[in-house]
Amino acid sequence: MVTISSNLLYIAFVLYLVATLFFGGAIKQKNGSEEKTGKNRWAQIAVVLTIAGFISQLGYFITRWIAAGHAPVSNLFEFTTFFGMALVGAFIVIYFIYRTPLLGLFTMPVALLIIAYASMFPRDISPLIPALQSDWLHIHVTTAALGQAILAVSFAAGLIYLVKVIDQSKANKRTFWLETIMFGLVTTLGFILVSTLFSAMNYHAEFSWIDKNNIETTVEYTMPAITGPNEWELTTKDKFEPILEMPAIISAKKLNTVIWSLIAGFILYGLLRLVLRKRIAAALQPLVKKINLDLVDEISYRSVLIGFPIFTLGALIFAMIWAQIAWTRFWGWDPKEVWALITWLFYAAFLHLRLSKGWHGEKSAWLVVIGFIIMMFNLVAVNLVIAGLHSYAGS
Repeated sequence: MVTISSNLLYIAFVLYLVATLFFGGAIKQKNGSEEKTGKNRWAQIAVVLTIAGFISQLGYFITRWIAAGHAPVSNLFEFTTFFGMALVGAFIVIYFIYRTPLLGLFTMPVALLIIAYASMFPRDISPLIPALQSDWLHIHVTTAALGQAILAVSFAAGLIYLVKVIDQSKANKRTFWLETIMFGLVTTLGFILVSTLFSAMNYHAEFSWIDKNNIETTVEYTMPAITGPNEWELTTKDKFEPILEMPAIISAKKLNTVIWSLIAGFILYGLLRLVLRKRIAAALQPLVKKINLDLVDEISYRSVLIGFPIFTLGALIFAMIWAQIAWTRFWGWDPKEVWALITWLFYAAFLHLRLSKGWHGEKSAWLVVIGFIIMMFNLVAVNLVIAGLHSYAGS
């Protein structure tokens, strides 16, 4: 059953990748067939492939649930793949409302990066720790991920808006920050590539160290250790010794992963700039020249309108109920809890500014892009670097 599940996830990934190419073809279609028939055959094929991929990934989710005996959202691999699936599902629904192939060209690569990012983490099925043995695992985590996925669609729409509206002919603060966002996406790809490289090399190093409870334990590194654990001792021979030692409150292994991802991101981004000979955002601009700005602004806003209440239920209300059951308190200022609150406050402020202050267009687009960055910081940095009660999610 686990093999079937893995194969279904792989099939879904391939279908999403091919669908992305067809969405690109839908943008490039220049003959008059669409005007005469009202149909874009490239887009039709793309959305069929996307739906087929979603069904395959749903099959992965169900078969893994059967194999595990619980909802497969208990670690970083499972949660992130579910997040990617929810993003695709949200896109499919929104696509049939607005029929905008360009949204697929920007949304599907984000979903692909999320699923590929997930695949770099351990995929083993392990028994749930006592705190997770509850039906609230299904309710809280899946609802929070679904809300975040719908909010992520607003990011894709906001990015389209910024790529079109920002003048790339001259360097300024707007072009700098937009290109920084592109660099972040490239860095995610860099993480995937560098993880794959060291995995192919079968790199392995083991350290003994003293954790925050002053207990000696061991940790295994699958990448050369730039940052080492607290009071470390290398127990494997002829391996790279850490340059920096981290305090026990910081997960040195996961911070090491982030650093390697940034290194790979800089290298990959530099190569892309050499090939394109222009900013990545400038290279994407010809694809968006015919898009209706009011349409993508509406898609962005409506995605937040739908995603925000779902996120509120899953990440705050259901989370607090489960926290009371598992840890006998509704709130404990755990890093994950704090960042969920920050995310909620940000999107609440977005809706206030949009409805009360009239922040439409470019201002609104920047806000949804920043909101997505906040969510990704929660998914990446909080899970991978900061130790807390939710640290099991990064295992």
